[in-house]
Amino acid sequence: MNCERTKEQLVDYLSSQLTPTEQQELAAHLADCADCREELQAVQRVWQTMGNVPVPEPSPHVRADFYAMLSAFKEQEEAAPSYSLKGLWQRWLALEIPVPLLRLVYSACLIGVGLIGGYWLNNEHKPERAEQQQIAALAGQVGDMRQMMLLALIENPSATERLRAVSYTKQLDGPNARVVNALLSTLNNDPNVNVRLATLEALAPLAQDPTVRLGLVHALANQDSPLVQTALADVMVQLQERRSVKPLRELLKQENLDQTVKSKIEQTIQTLSHGRPAAPSTPLSHDQPQYSPQPERPAFAAV
Repeated sequence: MNCERTKEQLVDYLSSQLTPTEQQELAAHLADCADCREELQAVQRVWQTMGNVPVPEPSPHVRADFYAMLSAFKEQEEAAPSYSLKGLWQRWLALEIPVPLLRLVYSACLIGVGLIGGYWLNNEHKPERAEQQQIAALAGQVGDMRQMMLLALIENPSATERLRAVSYTKQLDGPNARVVNALLSTLNNDPNVNVRLATLEALAPLAQDPTVRLGLVHALANQDSPLVQTALADVMVQLQERRSVKPLRELLKQENLDQTVKSKIEQTIQTLSHGRPAAPSTPLSHDQPQYSPQPERPAFAAV
């Protein structure tokens, strides 16, 4: 059994819906595969988180209200007069209706049929609209579940799980305020450089939000990794965020600042202040790392 097949059956494994043979094969694979065991633990934590969501209790007045409504309905039915279709038909035949009146009734019936047909044709697509509304509602529920999973995993001690949480941001149509604050906190405080770089990559497309934009500016003062400092400088240039000039200048005052980062920050300040890049204060040697405008995420060696 391969890892992909195992991950597809983890939910059925936890809910005991596999056959005994499949259950044994999956258990044997988990015993030998550390990655699949870690995936199983992640799924178990999500189940536990979802299990802690409170289930709304019905109102104590539901039963009394139901029987009151039922009693009122019975009274209305008993008070309503009972008519016989046969009796109504006999009375109709006994009436002497003039021919002009019959013609008027016939014309009214034709008009009524036309109105009903037009109404039906106008509303024949309503079931499709109802289905679309249901699909939209389900999509909203899935989005809410993803945000809950992100918030649950982003505090996990494992850097792999925190990276997984950050990756959920790309699947959200619009992260709520709690998710945004959690991502900004991760960018400022996470001890793992890879997690901070992934968080910055997830936050940059959300910079149209003023809270995210200002949070990225403030994050400059909290970074000590040359990779994150350089990536943040690139984001400030992309956003043309001039409020970042002051914290960038504060970074230049740091002792033992990497020379490559220093040159990058000077170029960024020049670009944001005057609209053109400045030449590096000192030339870069061949043994110093070169940073492109959008640095690639490093291999997850720090995990």
